[in-house]
Amino acid sequence: MFGDRMLRTETLKPKSVGVTLSRFSKYFRPYWLVLSFVALLMAVNAYTQVIGPVLIGQAVDCFLAPSAFGGDGAGGGGLQLPAGTDLQSETDSQANCWYAPDLAASDSSRADLLRGLLNITLVITGYYLIGSVTGGLMFFSMSWTGHNVLRALRVRLFNHLHRLSLGFYTRNETGDLMSRITNDSDTIQQVVSFALVQVLSSALLIVWIIYQMLVLNWAYGLISLSIVPMMVLVTLWFSNQARKAFRVTRQSIGDVNAELEEGISGVREVQAFSREETNIEQFRQSNAVNRDANVKAVAYTSALAPALEALGFLGIAIVVGVGGVLLLRGQTLAGSAISLGLIVTFLGYAQRFNMPISQISVMWANIQSAIAGVERIFELMDEVPEVQEKIGAQPMHAIEGVVELENVEAEYVPGEPVLKGINLSAQPGETVAIVGPTGAGKTTIINLLPRFWDVTGGAVRIDGVDVRDVQLHTLRQQIGLVLQDTYLFSSSVMDNIRFSRSDASDEEVIAAAKLAQAHDFIERLPEGYETVLGERGSGLSQGQRQLLAIARAALADPRILILDEATSSVDTRTEQKIQAALNDLLKGRTSFVIAHRLSTIRSANQVLVLNDGEIIERGTHEGLLAQRGFYYELYMNQFRRQEDTPVPPNGSGPARADSVRALPAT
Repeated sequence: MFGDRMLRTETLKPKSVGVTLSRFSKYFRPYWLVLSFVALLMAVNAYTQVIGPVLIGQAVDCFLAPSAFGGDGAGGGGLQLPAGTDLQSETDSQANCWYAPDLAASDSSRADLLRGLLNITLVITGYYLIGSVTGGLMFFSMSWTGHNVLRALRVRLFNHLHRLSLGFYTRNETGDLMSRITNDSDTIQQVVSFALVQVLSSALLIVWIIYQMLVLNWAYGLISLSIVPMMVLVTLWFSNQARKAFRVTRQSIGDVNAELEEGISGVREVQAFSREETNIEQFRQSNAVNRDANVKAVAYTSALAPALEALGFLGIAIVVGVGGVLLLRGQTLAGSAISLGLIVTFLGYAQRFNMPISQISVMWANIQSAIAGVERIFELMDEVPEVQEKIGAQPMHAIEGVVELENVEAEYVPGEPVLKGINLSAQPGETVAIVGPTGAGKTTIINLLPRFWDVTGGAVRIDGVDVRDVQLHTLRQQIGLVLQDTYLFSSSVMDNIRFSRSDASDEEVIAAAKLAQAHDFIERLPEGYETVLGERGSGLSQGQRQLLAIARAALADPRILILDEATSSVDTRTEQKIQAALNDLLKGRTSFVIAHRLSTIRSANQVLVLNDGEIIERGTHEGLLAQRGFYYELYMNQFRRQEDTPVPPNGSGPARADSVRALPAT
């Protein structure tokens, strides 16, 4: 099993990111209004960050070094450029002082410059405050949306799991399925609540910065952005490798959960066979695979940040170097001179350009992991149920109980038949017992009635209607099941019995419990019917769990009843109590019984003997014994010691050997 897990983990391939994201985006459509608000906040927030460097550049050219664009400046501290440079005409785009346009004049006083500097400082502060508020609202709104999207996704996935056929669960481990709903969806939640909006706002900021740099001076902007193509290539390569690695991490954490679930659920068997060390070693290996996958993924994402940071520093060096040389030489670029304020503005943009890229690189690890999680969830949602309703299937009418199997064939693996040419007919109120060795196909027959599996040949009809032509829920709600391994939920006894009919009153639940001979032991529980059971009904004996299962079936009042070895795991006294409950439950119902004990089989209207997927004998109990055929051999080998035996007066201990009934002389 462990080897199969590792093979499955390493052979799965990532899907198309575009297809995955496009499909995932559909879950956001109901929240388009909130997303529009987020987009507006994102635009305002980006604008506050883009306008900041422009205002800082103006503060330099207009108030800190006004002589740098043409005037003597009362401040006298401006940068002195080479003689003959006509900056007044060549730096109009940068020297336009929005908040004090007259301060560029040569007769501006120091007080005017200080007042203008104060004004523009207040404006810059205001923009940054607006950016902080919009950023907070943006993240809150996106987080609210993300949680709602994940809730809808989980509910849809859980709903889909309930529609999948039983065959799917025989091929997939519970721990891995749980990991997709919990671990994978948690990873997605972290991204849609924070990382996604961070990446989108960073991407918008990058685009806006590029646009603004090209508008201010397109040639200087292109030179400053010359490093961007290399950044894009580095990001794409590392992210592609990281996504592949993160997909392996999502698969491997599913294997870890599967190992964990099996180890905890089967702890009794593990301890009974002293398998602790072996199981611990397997768990250690699955964790090691998950660790290695995570280390590989983190290696790529960790390398991305410093690579982009190094390229960012190179971009800053280009801005300062090229701009500084042009400024000191008094050279123009694209018809405009380079002012000190423009260099400061571009330097601010270069720093802000590196910041969102660094944020994207940091968040990219989470995004790649989330994409892998989304792929795994969609893989599960793409599983097609093997048993599906026909288009236009009609509701099943009220069942009378006529059951027919005509030339039925069935197989779980193509080419390996489990049932071959099965024919049987049961009338309302009849009890049909099905016996045979392990693997003969007994359970397969009863799984065909409620369509847990479909036939591959022939037909199963109830009241003359093919079960494939009716709606599944209207069919199954009229068929009752009492299985050997009764599943009880971690809720009250009342709720566990009411599970078969949610609208039943307390009085009806109690009546069903009395019919099932369960009322007395329920009353002795600490809180009676309101006693909350542990996981799978822990704290109750096997017999008590079976009685609750019978009560659950009785409450549903089905016309067809299926009993799958319902008394095979209990002692003789408990079997007698369960049998008494079953006798009441079987009255007036068409029943199919799989049993190894003869107390029910002897009274069956017909007994079907299966071997290797075929009915080889049929008749009554006495008639089959008289034939001295296969059933007779089964009886001699398996059933004789299971005949009803008197219970000792004290109610405990084995019966005497001579109390076993003798084989009838047939």
